[in-house]
Amino acid sequence: MTQTVVRIRGLRRHYGDVRALDGVDLDFGAGTFTAVMGPSGSGKSTLLQCAAGLERPDAGTVTVAGVELADLGERRRTLLRRERIGFVFQSFNLLPSLTAAQNVALPLRLAGRRPSRAAVREALERVGLAERAGHRPSQLSGGQQQRVALARALITRPAVLFGDEPTGALDTTTSRQVLTLLRELVDHEGRTTVMVTHDPVAASYADRVVFLVDGRVGGELTAPSAAEVAARLTDLEGVPC
Repeated sequence: MTQTVVRIRGLRRHYGDVRALDGVDLDFGAGTFTAVMGPSGSGKSTLLQCAAGLERPDAGTVTVAGVELADLGERRRTLLRRERIGFVFQSFNLLPSLTAAQNVALPLRLAGRRPSRAAVREALERVGLAERAGHRPSQLSGGQQQRVALARALITRPAVLFGDEPTGALDTTTSRQVLTLLRELVDHEGRTTVMVTHDPVAASYADRVVFLVDGRVGGELTAPSAAEVAARLTDLEGVPC
């Protein structure tokens, strides 16, 4: 059986009268790639934020690598995020004054650890950017910046990598390059990856696609084609809330 890296039970999150998550139960296994999709407002990003410990749910539990987030104070939660959870956003969130290598090393420095040059170089090599270590974000293309952000997320060797529309700001060709890299990290390194996306082609790179509708799990597909994902999304967008 595949080990469960992230376990979510009864997750609920409200913003005033808006029900973002309404009792979500999900497991994400070790070495798997899951895409999370759904109509606008279905709770996709809220699910990721809660699963990554960036936001506290109103009810329910999230367990990451055997640690229940609800049991942690803010300091321990921050430490867990730095050491066990990687996160890549649609906006690259690189510091413009730092080089690629310095951006990659930042999570270790924030955790009070001194990153070795070898570790930083290895992280950049994994995303194909070792030769760009001394470049600042303004000297890099969008795809290169996202790969630096990915190296930064991976340098702590997290138990799980979360991506919130990680290819949303990229052109088609660059998007496919980043998705291929994510797929390789799962296949060759066993990196557990959970990605929110609106793109059926991006979702087709995943082993499994989970659909949310009105804050609830509305079904899933295993190893689907982009056409199958698009068809399911079309059906879900016609479901009344």
